[in-house]
Amino acid sequence: MKPYEIIDHTADIGLRAYGKDLNELFVNAAVGCFELIADLRNVRVQKSLKIEVEAPDLEELFLSWLRELLYQYTSKRIIFKQFLIEKLTENLVLAQARGEPLDLTRHRLKTEIKAVTYHALKVEKVKDIWQAEAIFDV
Repeated sequence: MKPYEIIDHTADIGLRAYGKDLNELFVNAAVGCFELIADLRNVRVQKSLKIEVEAPDLEELFLSWLRELLYQYTSKRIIFKQFLIEKLTENLVLAQARGEPLDLTRHRLKTEIKAVTYHALKVEKVKDIWQAEAIFDV
């Protein structure tokens, strides 16, 4: 099973993530999001940031998770490449996001993501696999 795939979308970029459980789904979506932003091969794991997000339901939680990671990237200029879920329910995610401060001499940026949108947002279990879709405004 591939962790995620890019979805063609007019003027935006979509991401479909997969996971055997919700933890893997959230991690794969986060990695996919940051793979869109930058080439992660040269990103070191030097810094860890605690992420806590609450939402009324699972789809909103998934959206809020990606939005919070994007906010932390844009405000603190940290590129994340590893994610450790400590607790995940339908209304709460507690996690560690790991990476390093952006260094344009070593990091190659690919896509500027402005926002995660509600458009086509979906989190569902298909057979035995969790999958989620999100569209990013670029």
